[in-house]
Amino acid sequence: MRVLVLNPGSSSLKSSVIESSTIPAVGADGIVPPAPAAALAPLGKQDVDWGVDATAESDPADDIRELLRRYEAMGIAAASMGAVGYRVVHGGERFREPVLVTPKVIAEVDALRSLAPLHNGIAVATMKAGLAAIPQLPHVAVFDTAFHATLPEDAYRYAVPERWYRDWGVRRYGFHGMSVAWSAERAATLLARPTGELRLVVAHLGSGCSVTAVDGGRSVATSMGLTPLEGLMMGTRSGSLDPGILFYVLRNGWLDQDELADQLDHDSGLLGVSGRTSDVRELLALEASGDQRAGLALQIFVRRAAECIAAAATSLARLDAIVFTGGIGENAAGVRARIIARLAPIGVVSISEEAVSEDAVISAPGSSPAVLRIEAREDLVVAREAVRTVAAARGI
Repeated sequence: MRVLVLNPGSSSLKSSVIESSTIPAVGADGIVPPAPAAALAPLGKQDVDWGVDATAESDPADDIRELLRRYEAMGIAAASMGAVGYRVVHGGERFREPVLVTPKVIAEVDALRSLAPLHNGIAVATMKAGLAAIPQLPHVAVFDTAFHATLPEDAYRYAVPERWYRDWGVRRYGFHGMSVAWSAERAATLLARPTGELRLVVAHLGSGCSVTAVDGGRSVATSMGLTPLEGLMMGTRSGSLDPGILFYVLRNGWLDQDELADQLDHDSGLLGVSGRTSDVRELLALEASGDQRAGLALQIFVRRAAECIAAAATSLARLDAIVFTGGIGENAAGVRARIIARLAPIGVVSISEEAVSEDAVISAPGSSPAVLRIEAREDLVVAREAVRTVAAARGI
């Protein structure tokens, strides 16, 4: 089956067309057979840049129609596709498995918008536009939060009154699940060990950032929480804050509730500290030119990432490997090296600042834990789940 994958993120609409025959399968030994990146490449790939804030994109219908035109020009007709798969960030308690997209499902995803304001609204708009553009195909929603359904209660509960959890659903959900799932699978391939044996910390560093402890392929701790705002410093999001700061700002009347939410989501993080940009490539150039605020933004980012990696490791019996993925994790070699340098007290050996363009073990041979660079391939996970869901629906 050929699957069109639509991945509406906080800053872009990523799309790819995946042939199901190229999706790796786990072998009888529990290891995914080695495959070069070229063998895993999508049949076609097209992206739309939405800038810093995807929520400013009022209607992605034109973008999807344009993507279909581009694929047609590449010789990939919509008629040749068998399904459309969507990455949806927040599934709440309701969605723990992929589902066929229906108006009811879209309404339920929309009802979770307040839990992921940068993501679920645009996912809803993208699913509506996709259904309208290709109504003849089955459409499947795959949820980032589903991977973290294995979190133990002491990892997903907050230290708040019981009724907050029982009546209001205040708990940790976790995000970047598809990226983490692929990283764990790919790490097993690169290390030639079954996924079930590996104890990993996966650092997804991009516009959004999270760290997840993975024990035998299962999420056991993760830095993002009820919403994608908790945890590491991010591109425009603050990450974790002292809750008292929020009361302090509100009680003094400096911001109202909506302004506070907007600034924590859109004006904080790397952008807020640097005052210039959330783009790490630009920040590195500014730092090199002597821009102190850019340098400070990177220093805080590195500190927070290292702290979260070290904290996640405490949820594992041992640490076999640290995986870097996401746009920053994959491409900012200097930032990776700085983060690893801060982990020396817990026995992590320094790594080179040399750029790496392929999935690889980037630590010295014999180092433990190993350090890996893995390309985020949510599209493969979405495509695989879409194929399974459609097959199940058809009784195949």
